[in-house]
Amino acid sequence: MNELIKRSITGILYVAVIVSTAFFNHYAFIAFFALVGLICLKELQELLDFKNYLSYFVLIILLVLFNSVEYNQAIIVALMAITLIVKFFLLRDLYKSNTINLFTSKKHLITLFYLVPSIVFITLIPVFNGDYKPQILIGMFIMIWCNDSFAYLVGKNFGKNKLFESISPKKTIEGFIGGLVFSVVSAFFLEHYFGILDIYTWIVMSIIVSIFGTLGDLVQSKFKRRADVKDSGTIMPGHGGIFDRMDSMLFSSTFVYLFLIIVDYVS
Repeated sequence: MNELIKRSITGILYVAVIVSTAFFNHYAFIAFFALVGLICLKELQELLDFKNYLSYFVLIILLVLFNSVEYNQAIIVALMAITLIVKFFLLRDLYKSNTINLFTSKKHLITLFYLVPSIVFITLIPVFNGDYKPQILIGMFIMIWCNDSFAYLVGKNFGKNKLFESISPKKTIEGFIGGLVFSVVSAFFLEHYFGILDIYTWIVMSIIVSIFGTLGDLVQSKFKRRADVKDSGTIMPGHGGIFDRMDSMLFSSTFVYLFLIIVDYVS
């Protein structure tokens, strides 16, 4: 019971800070995710047993570059392409029983072209069409919360078939489907209360978040398994590290941003 109370209080404070900074103004939002990104980098480098101070500077420079000055769209496309390639390599390595090639031999790629750009794309999602709309990012967090919560509940009560037993023994196919369904259900509420996007965009976005968020969680689990630790950090009592809490958002952010700019381009 004490652990549940601790997790609940920490979770509520975490959500409250995200929502309040996002709705306060764009600059507070950027500053908050700059801090989140720096903490995630520290936790990731501890998992990797690797120090790369350059990545901290690159994160701040890219956040400033893409959120405060005009830039050529080709730059963001190139960054997106590199990030997607790195993420697909991480997914490929999920299917290798004991290794993550990038984890062991290309650690700088994980910090510079997985984590850093993922944080940048999180900050770009609310401004994908030029106007700051924090409801879109808050909607993503709600979708991830619905996906994770109902994947756990459905999996615990009805799960029989393991999703990826070698990486995360508790995840089940039934749980994944349950999380996906309730993530899609949340899209209808988000369209009703937030508007901003049409219902079809919210639905596709919820599917992207559910699929790639789950994959991000599996990648994070393999990181921790390789490092032989339970959590990426201890900054959030009852939850572990910030990197633990951001894994789904980090992995899905690039795919969501790509989808939104495609929608904006064709509409």
